[in-house]
Amino acid sequence: MLLWEFFLLAFSAMLPLINPFGTALVFVGLVGPEPPKVYRSLARRIAINNVIFLAIIELVGSAILNFFGISLPIVQVSGGIVIAAIGWSLLNENDARANVKNKQAEMEAQADAGVRDLEQKTFYPFTFPVTSGPGTLVVMLTLSAHASDPVLSKNVLGHLGIFLAVIVLSVLVYVCYAYAPRITSSISESTAHGILRVVAFILLSIGVQIAWNGLSVLLSSVLKR
Repeated sequence: MLLWEFFLLAFSAMLPLINPFGTALVFVGLVGPEPPKVYRSLARRIAINNVIFLAIIELVGSAILNFFGISLPIVQVSGGIVIAAIGWSLLNENDARANVKNKQAEMEAQADAGVRDLEQKTFYPFTFPVTSGPGTLVVMLTLSAHASDPVLSKNVLGHLGIFLAVIVLSVLVYVCYAYAPRITSSISESTAHGILRVVAFILLSIGVQIAWNGLSVLLSSVLKR
């Protein structure tokens, strides 16, 4: 079924980028030694923000591409290359948690020196860029363009599958963030390293497949001339 096809595609593509388990390490470091109810409250707000944020990107993504006159095959080729490049870099990382450390460094570079209320950080920077960064936005734009179809039923099912993946990933974000101190202390680095390698290879394959879908359309249009 088309809905589950796009659900699995979106879930597999965005899982290593959002990386709920790994980013929980960053979240613990940013929040600090707070009571469990604070972690649950923040996690709930961040998960809701993540759903709304990515849903907006999915809805307006096609409009943005149309505004700039970018065709679907071009987006598939360029977006597929970006996704494959991300998967390749993750596949060749020496440290399975290097991506998490990069997120933390980015966050620390962007944060103000003054003390802020944690509740005011739920969207920026906890939702963006710590949870869903620029790489996630590129994937969402690519998947949104990939799901667009002249047939209304296919269009709706494709976008619904992507949105369902966003909801499931946001639920994972809530669980990992709400229980971040407990989870981060129970996951060994070797386990995280192995999981990341498998997911990175899947991400690389997804990027190549999306790029080939766009390239095949472009090649066929040239060969027919």
